[in-house]
Amino acid sequence: MAGYVTVSAFEAIAKALTDAGARFMVVGGLAMQAHGLDRSTYDIDLVIQLEADNVLRAFSALQVAGYKPAVPILADEFADRESRERLLRERSMVVLNFWSDKHRETSLDVFVAEPFDFDTEYRLVDCNA
Repeated sequence: MAGYVTVSAFEAIAKALTDAGARFMVVGGLAMQAHGLDRSTYDIDLVIQLEADNVLRAFSALQVAGYKPAVPILADEFADRESRERLLRERSMVVLNFWSDKHRETSLDVFVAEPFDFDTEYRLVDCNA
């Protein structure tokens, strides 16, 4: 049952995504805490760059970390822009929730649409740019 964020879950997710070369950013409560703001959080919120090849890398990496979508959506479906737009339009799905048997206490939400211009924001936070 999800309920709080553990360091081991966050490390597993961040390492798997980084090792896979997936472009992602942590947002939400964890991001606020990293900036010194007091914010409770019960899950990990991520924005991944929604280019098809990046989505496929990210889904594969999340599987390595032990995470899978809570609803039956395949990586290929989520990588397809039209499929994501349909999720937004028909299901009002803002995030796709992932869960893990390895990290039952920590769920993960991945945004279905980039809530900002990913490249612009990524350049601002990428220490290697």
